[in-house]
Amino acid sequence: MKVFKITLFLFFIFTYLDAQEVSSASLIKQKIEIKELKKDLNTFYNKKEKEYQIRKKELETLLTKIEKEKKEIKLLKDQNIELLQNIKGEVDNKTANIYNKMKPKIAAGIFNQMMSEGKIEDVFDIILRLKENNVTSLMKFLSPENAAMLTIMLKEYRAENQD
Repeated sequence: MKVFKITLFLFFIFTYLDAQEVSSASLIKQKIEIKELKKDLNTFYNKKEKEYQIRKKELETLLTKIEKEKKEIKLLKDQNIELLQNIKGEVDNKTANIYNKMKPKIAAGIFNQMMSEGKIEDVFDIILRLKENNVTSLMKFLSPENAAMLTIMLKEYRAENQD
């Protein structure tokens, strides 16, 4: 019986040791698989990081180009606005010269017609460019309503530009 117990004991010990070897081998295998998986993940991450950096650089380059073009467009727009203002100023000056040479009664008739059509701002712009004595002569021939409206506009304009 003693031999049986010893045999049984040895059997359990060898079985346990064998199970430990299997567990150890399994753990080592899992460790190797985890290392491989980690290596694959790192490779994948590095690949995606490189792609991201390339795309980021492309976007930054594109953004820089867009900002440059935006500045060029703004500069061109500003130049066009200045040019249009100069052209408008020239037209207004020529128009004012024409009205300065007209007889006040005729100019007033034209202004009355324009103001009745709602072109009050256009008349006001021309009046601002006329010689003062011509404006005075012209006001006599405007309708009382139009003369009053232009007088108020002139008063407000001078008040705004004196500040």
